[in-house]
Amino acid sequence: MVSRQATEIDRERLQALIKEEQAMFVERHPRSKELFERAKSHLIAGVPMNWMVKWASPYPVFVESANGARFKDVDGIDYVDLCLGDTGAMTGHSPAASTARIKEQLDRGITCMLPTENSLYVAEELTRRFGLPYWQFALTATDANRFSLRLARRLTGRPYVLVFNWCYHGTVDESFIILEDGKARARHGNCGPQIDPVQTTKVIEFNDIEALRKALAPGDVACVLAEPVMTNIGIVHPAPGYLDALREITKETGTLLILDETHTICTGPGGYTGKYGLKPDMLTIGKPIGSGIPGAAYGVTEDLAKKIQEQSSVEVCDTSGIGGTLAGNALSIAAMRATLEDVLTEEAYEKTIPLCDRFVEGVEQVIEEYRLPWTVRQLGCRAEYWFSEQSPVNGGEAAAAGD
Repeated sequence: MVSRQATEIDRERLQALIKEEQAMFVERHPRSKELFERAKSHLIAGVPMNWMVKWASPYPVFVESANGARFKDVDGIDYVDLCLGDTGAMTGHSPAASTARIKEQLDRGITCMLPTENSLYVAEELTRRFGLPYWQFALTATDANRFSLRLARRLTGRPYVLVFNWCYHGTVDESFIILEDGKARARHGNCGPQIDPVQTTKVIEFNDIEALRKALAPGDVACVLAEPVMTNIGIVHPAPGYLDALREITKETGTLLILDETHTICTGPGGYTGKYGLKPDMLTIGKPIGSGIPGAAYGVTEDLAKKIQEQSSVEVCDTSGIGGTLAGNALSIAAMRATLEDVLTEEAYEKTIPLCDRFVEGVEQVIEEYRLPWTVRQLGCRAEYWFSEQSPVNGGEAAAAGD
């Protein structure tokens, strides 16, 4: 991409700039600092959830309010939000259509552990978008993935699952595994796993057809859990023909294919599956489909739905390890309906994807102007840039491209 001599990065100057920015941050955010110090008395690491400490700043900003593409912190500073709650607020913060439906449902009841009519609409709409005819609900994409893995092992009688190197599927135990020097091992920082994930999971590189064929050949893998495009390690697109090979080889070996569209819903109203006509056995989605209200779903084919119902027993349905007291609650379902009906619409993507196109063009111009050995990748209304001249083709390359 860069034809001229690349600009050399001055590491010492970079470190000095970071220190200047951090000092400026502390000066401008006294109230956030005060709250952070106070929070350390009762919140582990000073935050309500441990991920919230992972910022370049000395401490996180504390939010006062958020709306649309902006939020304001407790020091009165306004931000254009390019993170959007790590895609949980991909819809924008508090979209009016969703908040109106949510407020209405709050007055009508939050949860009864009984179905509402909205659940029919949501299931029918998910079928229209993704093609899978039967659905169940969860509170998070992590749960949707966990439930799907349990069902896959139950239906196939096989012990293993297969994931891609440096994948991300929430906090699913089986997915915290990487390749290191060609050997599978638990990811660094994996906290208190019940067993070593090497005993439950096979891991290969994305876009490697021969590795896929070899891993599935023994017939002991219940399912492949995959994003159609890798996202959490950076956007890594499938090579031409790879997803076709993935579907073909899984069918040949009797392995179920589970596609996780939680992040790739940025592709369009039906995610990557809907746009490119993919045919998974199961599909999971979460995060933005409730406009930030916790909610997720997993869908299955008609054949799998029939087998699930044949093997299920009402007497033990609540001890199966699948489901939960608040899964499918009225509030979450109402938020999902509002989001699907009025927010994540065809018209919304027709607006946001061209905006992302403009962003990508601008970043590419800056990269070219400063002769940087970087590149940028786009997926629908989402884009990220790499600190490498060539875009990675798998998770291993993507991890190595980090700086």
